[in-house]
Amino acid sequence: MASLPLGPHPPPPPPPPPPENEAVKIAPRRSEMGDDKEMSTPVIEGNDPVTGHIISTTIGGKNGEAKRTISYMAERVVGTGSFGIVFQAKCLETGETVAIKKVLQDRRYKNRELQLMRSMDHPNVISLKHCFFSTTSKNELFLNLVMEYVPETLYRVLKHYSNVGQRMPLIYVKLYTYQIFRGLAYIHTVPGVCHRDVKPQNLLVDPLTHQVKLCDFGSAKILVCANHVNLCYPFFHSLLCSK
Repeated sequence: MASLPLGPHPPPPPPPPPPENEAVKIAPRRSEMGDDKEMSTPVIEGNDPVTGHIISTTIGGKNGEAKRTISYMAERVVGTGSFGIVFQAKCLETGETVAIKKVLQDRRYKNRELQLMRSMDHPNVISLKHCFFSTTSKNELFLNLVMEYVPETLYRVLKHYSNVGQRMPLIYVKLYTYQIFRGLAYIHTVPGVCHRDVKPQNLLVDPLTHQVKLCDFGSAKILVCANHVNLCYPFFHSLLCSK
């Protein structure tokens, strides 16, 4: 299938290599966060800046899997908000591009988004690779969610067609709508999750394969029968409530 004519998007210039003292390393600071499974992931100290830094963490070590160190070069910020930031990074060992969502973490509570993402596995839902914690010079704790990288959002795709004075081809409308409903049907039934923030900015699109993925589960909750509260943009309320 042909790729979307989204116009030229030249890759950002490679960041300069950081000085040796800017490479952040794993620090054993788990005692402050209890023995919970979520808080037993590696903690990285001194991780104030984002772009141009190398972030090294340890993954594996469960179910007989050997531990291994993996490093990411933070390349550029791709999203910001009240929740924190999302930046694009490249794995130095494999060359794979990933998205890392960095959010402030209250040491007293579990992160609901992390718990929900661990329970989901579907082609139309963004996948979580692993996670780690980092601290800043102000002793703030951040959770870093390492996810697959999808280059576009439905918002940017719609904006492209609007800017050139065209309507999105009907075949794409049908294809994207089907995948959105398929992803919503999955999260509503299998893990029983209500997204509560469905909008074009939270729908990722691969311009080459046209695969759509739901992302950003920061406002999501487990579905319950009583005291259900909707949180969404009114214009997209019908999408949120559909299966």
